[in-house]
Amino acid sequence: MRAFDVTTSLMTSLGRLGHGHGVGRLGARPQRPLILYEYEACPFCRKVREALTRLDLSVEIRPCPRGGERFRKEAIRRGGRAQFPYLVDPNTETALYESDAIVQHLFDHYGDQKVTGLLSLGPLGDLNSALAGLPRVLAGRTARPSRRPSLPLELYSMESSPFCRLVRERLCELEIPYRLHNVGQGSPSRNEFIERSGQMMVPWLYDPNAEIGLFESKDIMDYLEATYGHEDTPEESEAQAFPEGEAPR
Repeated sequence: MRAFDVTTSLMTSLGRLGHGHGVGRLGARPQRPLILYEYEACPFCRKVREALTRLDLSVEIRPCPRGGERFRKEAIRRGGRAQFPYLVDPNTETALYESDAIVQHLFDHYGDQKVTGLLSLGPLGDLNSALAGLPRVLAGRTARPSRRPSLPLELYSMESSPFCRLVRERLCELEIPYRLHNVGQGSPSRNEFIERSGQMMVPWLYDPNAEIGLFESKDIMDYLEATYGHEDTPEESEAQAFPEGEAPR
């Protein structure tokens, strides 16, 4: 099963011709975190994540897999539709649907070049993304019972890495919120990442709830399952609904 997952994830990366691997020319940096409502298997969301890697941007991921309860309702409340991807940019007071509009927004505000390659092809780019994702079409698509962490996790990743994809799929299925740090080839963020993790290797997951950092996609996925891959107990659900110092009335 592991060999199948790695092989099919690699096929998706090859199908996108290496998009989401390296960093292009960068513009201004956002002062406040971008927020992205998305799910891993969505071909339109994939285009946005590729743009985020190209522009070396970090983003707060709010996973919205099918059947999910944790962030889908929040996305609908904020934007009015159950449509993904949905980007919220507090730096420009902008909220956007449609992958092409989001990609253009990101390049306009945080890049120093035109949108190029598969990201510039409109419907043809959408078709390519959909076809590339077929080997992993069922992964990162549907929600599973999980326990929500008190604090969002952090993932250092690049969109084209087949191993990073496996971790993002699991985070999505478990509806675990996380801060996605993109460190593609040529990223100026890599030095800071190496100082923090000790080496340049992705994926790297940091869980502030346990103060633990993990390399290796299999180890990360096993950790996520063991730690968050089960439903909240009634006590845990109440603790999340009513933070310390508050109580139900």
